[in-house]
Amino acid sequence: MLRTNVDRLVKISVVGEVASPVYGRSVYNISAEGVPMVLPGVGGITYNVRVGDPACGWEADHVEPGVSIENKENDPRYGQGANTALNVLSCVGNEAVVVSGDAKGAKGVVTGKHGGIEHVLVDFQPEVLDKLMLGDKVLVKAFGVGLKLLDFPDIKVMNMDPRFLEAINPKPVDDKLEVPVTHVIPAAIMGSGLGANQTYSGDYDIQLFDEATRREYGLDDLRLGDLVAILDADHSYGRIYRKGAVSVGIVVHTNCVTSGHGPGVTTLFTSSKGKIIPRIDSKANIAYLLKLRTDI
Repeated sequence: MLRTNVDRLVKISVVGEVASPVYGRSVYNISAEGVPMVLPGVGGITYNVRVGDPACGWEADHVEPGVSIENKENDPRYGQGANTALNVLSCVGNEAVVVSGDAKGAKGVVTGKHGGIEHVLVDFQPEVLDKLMLGDKVLVKAFGVGLKLLDFPDIKVMNMDPRFLEAINPKPVDDKLEVPVTHVIPAAIMGSGLGANQTYSGDYDIQLFDEATRREYGLDDLRLGDLVAILDADHSYGRIYRKGAVSVGIVVHTNCVTSGHGPGVTTLFTSSKGKIIPRIDSKANIAYLLKLRTDI
């Protein structure tokens, strides 16, 4: 097993409520081809889109699988500090518990974070989705911030519950770490989300507008919850292009029609020195790794 500092990590409560879908000033999204489109987007309880399902092919734009939560508490001292804490402290693989409404007591799993809208995404079983209501409270037992790989100082870990790290089961290869992924992706097609100065919340998007690149890298079969490796991408202190660097993240929302956007990726591992070896594994998806579904 990998040596970590798990015994030094703090487990702390954060809470959000099931967020309503929202639209901006216009109901239209303008596609990269210049076509106005009206589509489902962020927020809500998504009954028929979960981790393990395709990330592409839906009549949708930025749809978040499962349940989207946010904290609307507004402390004047910190602005939206409570929602920032929810987004930063929640980690992929954390246990989430419904604490109000008809689904009270039901448990789910954090599967990602969506920047811009600043939502935390939680997977629940279908029978729980049917009992949930917009505004229901969901407690996340946040655990994982500060996680380190003690024998791999050139690899940073972020946004990850230690039990999800254990489920991924990366393999040491000398001073590198072999990590299972479903796809490798060139940094050249990464879009919205660049420019952030930290990667402990949010995501950035895989642009899928170039057909030749999609075919070359086999990206049409991306699934929500897939682990993917982004080549020449360093996420140590924000998201930048750095030749030879490798980052691994999880696909958190569906494809998009708007320019610069696509399936979003929340960071899990990064190495500015290229100490991560991606290993292709079609089962490198959170739905399989954490046994969230038996039908895929």
